[in-house]
Amino acid sequence: MNNENDIIAHFSVPGTPPLFLCLLWKMILETDRISPIAYKILERIGARALSAHLRKFCDYLVFEFANSGGGQHVNKCVDAINDMIWKYNIVTIDRLVLCLALRTQEGSEAQVCFFIIQLLLLKAAELRNRVQEFVKENSPEHWKQSNWHEKHLAFHRKYPEKFAPEGILEQSGGPSSPYHSLPVYFGNVCLRFLPVFDIVIHRYLELPPVTKSLETLLEHLGCLYKFHDRPVTYLYNTLHYYERKLRDRPPLKRRLVAAVLGSLRDIRAPGWSLSEPYQTYMQRQTDETNWIPELDYYVRLVRRIVETVSGKPHFPATDWRFNEFPNPAAHALYVTCVELMAVPVTPALVGTNLLDVVAKGYTVIPSNQIHMWINSVGLIMAALPDSYWSVLHDRLVEVITSPQLTQWKYRNTPFQLFNFAATHDSLLENKFSYMLALAHSMWHHAGVGQISTVPQFVREKVHPVVRTEEQFLFLCHLVGPFLQRFNTDRPRCVTDLTVELYELLEQVDKNVTHMHYMDPICDLLYHIKYMFVGDLMKNEVECIIRRLRPALQMRLRFIAHLNIEEINAT
Repeated sequence: MNNENDIIAHFSVPGTPPLFLCLLWKMILETDRISPIAYKILERIGARALSAHLRKFCDYLVFEFANSGGGQHVNKCVDAINDMIWKYNIVTIDRLVLCLALRTQEGSEAQVCFFIIQLLLLKAAELRNRVQEFVKENSPEHWKQSNWHEKHLAFHRKYPEKFAPEGILEQSGGPSSPYHSLPVYFGNVCLRFLPVFDIVIHRYLELPPVTKSLETLLEHLGCLYKFHDRPVTYLYNTLHYYERKLRDRPPLKRRLVAAVLGSLRDIRAPGWSLSEPYQTYMQRQTDETNWIPELDYYVRLVRRIVETVSGKPHFPATDWRFNEFPNPAAHALYVTCVELMAVPVTPALVGTNLLDVVAKGYTVIPSNQIHMWINSVGLIMAALPDSYWSVLHDRLVEVITSPQLTQWKYRNTPFQLFNFAATHDSLLENKFSYMLALAHSMWHHAGVGQISTVPQFVREKVHPVVRTEEQFLFLCHLVGPFLQRFNTDRPRCVTDLTVELYELLEQVDKNVTHMHYMDPICDLLYHIKYMFVGDLMKNEVECIIRRLRPALQMRLRFIAHLNIEEINAT
């Protein structure tokens, strides 16, 4: 194929294997130059088809690096890739790294892929120099700069960007480019690379063996997060989604927080996000992660949210029009969750301390603000991963199995001690009412996926331990207020809970000699029937009611359609 048109047609005909970028890389690797015809072939292939070539090129790079002898050959391979990016402008750094990061390699091949990414980002000085220059000279609040456009033009004069493979024609001595590119009015390779860097960090977190490489990347390129649109939101999503992978790696969590939020220290006022105790922890030596906060630390975090929601400013004044959050309360919630997920203790310990802010720390909470504190604790727990708020279920089981409920010795009735207003205002035993309030607060703020776990919790954890009437009443107080929401969001949950309530009533009926609160219990069951389930569960419920004591059968006869004669006959 000596004819130029034949060569172009051969590589650009539909159905041709997408190997052209691999061929160009091999040409640069072996001859340190490429033919000017390559430009015309790339133009004929088109941007859409070039994506397939790029994916194949990434797979080929992984294969080549995995089978190379290392040493100088690896350096030469990386230099050839950098020439494709920076010298010949065949592919852009952000597009190539994104494609490498999203490939489906596993095991050792994935490690090779991440090794290539690290070499591309750190070995060559092109990207690092651009990042350092851009971060040093610019501010993310560009609308406050009077000379922003001059700095923008100066950066592009120093590091000009080309959006076509112009280097090929320049090398051959031809015209610089057949294209006349529009001027760049905003943005540069650093800003375009930032969303790709977000994905690269996530992919590195998915593969524990490359953790050290991630720390190196954060050290050199983490300053880019100064220009991130939503740094706190990104950090929250990362810590939330990868909680299981980061749980046993406190130094990496601290490194992530330091890279993302620390990059903003020059443009944000002190105290805009992290609390003072956590900032002190961040300043410790790299390997020193032994910090177990006391209860007072959690009290301060919750107080900060309570007072922020109440309108008392806790953060430096800011223009909320240009903030990632719409108001101070949302900002307070997310920075608090980020800090709690980054604390070097287990999720269970964090969840336990959050509950203890009210359960044990109510003595330091102003009496007229207790509702706001409980609401704030529920808000925080609902925004944390399930390993943090699952402690609530354990605490509920602990209360249900406590001697106070299994052997009722109070002068007050359960209805009085389960009533929050009565116990709080009269300074009565508040263990039960506060626990109910905390559970209701968390479930109120929880999403559908979170509250859908309640029937399973009742079936697996509560069902085996309920033996007394007081325990059963506590469960009714726990799930009763949420039947309406269950009916709206997850109707199946109402039927599951109804079956559990009837089965537990039968369990209690067989275990106690005398029942004192049959009427209120039956009132609730009638309410569930007429408001939610109707005759949907008639068969299951009727079988259980027929096994109850006659006094309960008499009260529930309209649900099971029993005659008085049938009841008396039993």
